[in-house]
Amino acid sequence: MDISSIWNTIIIEPMVNTLLGIYSVLTSIFGPENMFGLAIIIFTILIRLITYPLTYQQMKSGQAMQDLQKSKEWQTIQKKYKDNKEKLAQEQMKIYKEKGVSPFSSCLPTIIQFPIIIGLYQSIIRALAVTPTQLLGLSFNIYPFIPAAAIIPLNQHFLWMNLSEPERLNVMGVAIPVLTILVVITTFLQSKLMAPATAQPGDQGASMSKAMNLYMPLLMGWLAYSFSAGLALYFITSNLIGILQYGAMGRLDWRNIIPSRKTDSKVK
Repeated sequence: MDISSIWNTIIIEPMVNTLLGIYSVLTSIFGPENMFGLAIIIFTILIRLITYPLTYQQMKSGQAMQDLQKSKEWQTIQKKYKDNKEKLAQEQMKIYKEKGVSPFSSCLPTIIQFPIIIGLYQSIIRALAVTPTQLLGLSFNIYPFIPAAAIIPLNQHFLWMNLSEPERLNVMGVAIPVLTILVVITTFLQSKLMAPATAQPGDQGASMSKAMNLYMPLLMGWLAYSFSAGLALYFITSNLIGILQYGAMGRLDWRNIIPSRKTDSKVK
């Protein structure tokens, strides 16, 4: 079995059938109008629940990082090697190893999202089959318990958009990418609100987190702008659920968005 077949069996087929299963239940209750968009939202919630252990581990890693940075040992090496960045980085990695803390663990859930994103995009495109060839290919991937004849082809419309195409809202002749803007905003808010306390200068983990916080909103925005609206809908829902999960844990750090007066006075 080649890589393509494994990817199709492990990722694409389960995602396609989960989406179609949710869509089938919704259409049987409410009818087909707007239901595939709702199916994507429900599917996203399921994905966030399944990956909750990773979210929890990310939270624990962030807390461990904060505790480490407040320790006397950490503060000592910051002062001792403040003029030697190479030596400082070596000592920091040594402490990370001794304490069992990874400076990159908070980035793991984001990295793991990429196969899900790719799989979801392919699943949406496959589910929204319109040509005879696409419909035939889809039929080979549907599990026997899915009532394919009753739901295929899917209703592609959700609110003002066609889920199989990049989203644009026409306002007085101007095409505005509303979902793209929301993706950028929610990705930025999620990365900032869930970020651990800022580390000392020269810390590799802090540098990587800062770069991720800068580039991830732009990358997600570009994907939302370029590909199907269904993918953008997944991004927005996933970001909002992530923020709610962290809020329920009491771990959102609003100081990353709204600096305190104390912080501002120090800067001045």
